[in-house]
Amino acid sequence: MRLLGASDVRRLAEGAQVRPTKQRGQNFVVDGNTVRRIVRVAGVVPGDVVLEIGPGLGSLTLALAEVARRVVAVEIDEVLAALLPATLAEHAPGRDVEVVLADAMHVHELPGPAPTALVANLPYNVSVPVLLNVLQRFGSIDRALVMVQAEVAHRLAAGPGSRTYGVPSVKAAWYGTTSAAGTVGRSVFWPVPNVESELVGWRRHDEPLGDEAMRLRTFAVIDAAFAQRRKTLRSALSGLAGSGAAAEDALVAAGVDPRTRGEQLDVLAFRAIADGLVLPPTAD
Repeated sequence: MRLLGASDVRRLAEGAQVRPTKQRGQNFVVDGNTVRRIVRVAGVVPGDVVLEIGPGLGSLTLALAEVARRVVAVEIDEVLAALLPATLAEHAPGRDVEVVLADAMHVHELPGPAPTALVANLPYNVSVPVLLNVLQRFGSIDRALVMVQAEVAHRLAAGPGSRTYGVPSVKAAWYGTTSAAGTVGRSVFWPVPNVESELVGWRRHDEPLGDEAMRLRTFAVIDAAFAQRRKTLRSALSGLAGSGAAAEDALVAAGVDPRTRGEQLDVLAFRAIADGLVLPPTAD
């Protein structure tokens, strides 16, 4: 299969009068070696049904279609979504690729067989909420590889005690294990971004950490714990718990020192706190 090069990307964009916008975080990959590398690092196999977010002009879509059984590409831009089928017909005839015009922030279901993997060059301005929505909505996805801004990659892959550890780190860890998976040079994009890009890998836990009610409770605790990072957990959770004393009781019951700060705890500790915390009805 012939993948898209820099001249192809510019030709397609010019023909459709597409101008990449910062508002939608659009930076198109123009290097075939890079997209094949992403597919390889993602571990895509012929039996996979791959969900791609933000396919753009189709550079990564073609590389995925070359290997996977099926690709479902979710695109929010109406012009790009309308353009992609013709590109696929020219470069990947006969491959099972379906383009879905939708906002990935609000996608609840997808056509066809359930996806088994997520592989995407995520729009940098909404990468974390999009990733978390997909991981929540599609439990059939057992692994992912996403390209994001380097700063976001560091946050997603950070562990407790790290300076970059925070809400994205813990919430992604609720669903699975996240790890750094390599860097991507600026020169493979058009237009060239003014930020560095990195790959982040993710693999779902063998067993879920809790049901939806427990996830909501745990996420409420995570949000409160990191709202003011310098506060101790006793203080940070007092509003959520109803008082400092109630927060301290829940922390002690979970085996956590009330003087601890949120960045020192892993997702299991946050779950333990949520399990013992009596939350007001509106907390979820």
